[in-house]
Amino acid sequence: MSHNSFGHLFRVTTWGESHGPALGCVIDGCPPGVPFDLTLVQEALDRRRPGQSRFVTQRREPDQVEVLSGVFEDDRTDGLKTTGTPISLMIRNTDQRSKDYSEIRDRYRPGHADVTYDQKYSIRDYRGGGRSSARETAARVAAGAVAQMVLDQLFGNVAIRAGLVSMGPHDAEARDWDVARQNPLLCPDATAAKAWEAVLDDARKSGDSLGGIIEVECTGVPAGLGAPVYSKLDQDISSALMSINAAKAVEIGDGMQAARLSGTSNADEMRMDGDKIVYQSNHAGGILGGISTGQPVVARVAIKPTSSILTPRRSVTAQGEEVDIVTKGRHDPCVAIRGVPVVEAMMALVLADHALRHRGQVGTFVR
Repeated sequence: MSHNSFGHLFRVTTWGESHGPALGCVIDGCPPGVPFDLTLVQEALDRRRPGQSRFVTQRREPDQVEVLSGVFEDDRTDGLKTTGTPISLMIRNTDQRSKDYSEIRDRYRPGHADVTYDQKYSIRDYRGGGRSSARETAARVAAGAVAQMVLDQLFGNVAIRAGLVSMGPHDAEARDWDVARQNPLLCPDATAAKAWEAVLDDARKSGDSLGGIIEVECTGVPAGLGAPVYSKLDQDISSALMSINAAKAVEIGDGMQAARLSGTSNADEMRMDGDKIVYQSNHAGGILGGISTGQPVVARVAIKPTSSILTPRRSVTAQGEEVDIVTKGRHDPCVAIRGVPVVEAMMALVLADHALRHRGQVGTFVR
């Protein structure tokens, strides 16, 4: 199965399946000499880790990361550093329950990739979805932590923060990214997060699930990242976020709402503050013509409801029989919650890749 890599200069290949012995990633193109902190990788994985509350899947995985290559420490270096060779990270699976999926071996779950995998490859790993499982995103989160180290080395102050700003039909009002790290729903609005707990409990107890919208804001991004036509920063952000399991739509800045504005309302006016350009608004989400402006880069991604639910759904079998199907096992009642650190990781990967591409072509950064 091809197409398991993304990025150009900072290139990541993920491998492994939901119910295999392990999964992981290989990062190629990381510059040498970048300070490497394994604790930061583990902290990122811990934010995504399953089984931490009743609002996520109860699969119990420690998600302990192992570094197999690409870093080194000796008496000439000040701590652990990247060597410039491929960095290989591995996360072992320890709590698979493959028997939970035996009943759907020949049955296609509505909303899942079961049917399309069979139609394309004539073979599929029915145990948790194999490569189509959200379990694969653990490797992305690990790689994203390394990408953040590269951004720290290059810029020192790039902060990437995301949160769940909608759950089902319910919207959050506040955007306090510190609050998003302090509640189990990873919502930046404390009042909304508390109210949503009951909403999600009702969905979970009734055998249903909810979708959500994740918003991410990146501050400290210099002007100049991205290139016209086929390497736009917003183009690659959209591609990266759409590659996340269950993603169905991406917006940059005002997104779809920009189509409802007039030209006078949508254009971000400018003034000077000394020798610096200051924008009066940020409808563009920090990107103009595919190139970062120096303002916060803002994006949103819509995540559909989890398709594995206990409510019977009509489907068919691989033999063409019509059946009703109930998906057993341990699943997220709102998979968008654990999608928050995945979104942050994908943004870090895109920004690190574009930063290295910009440095290779232009050499300097606009601050």
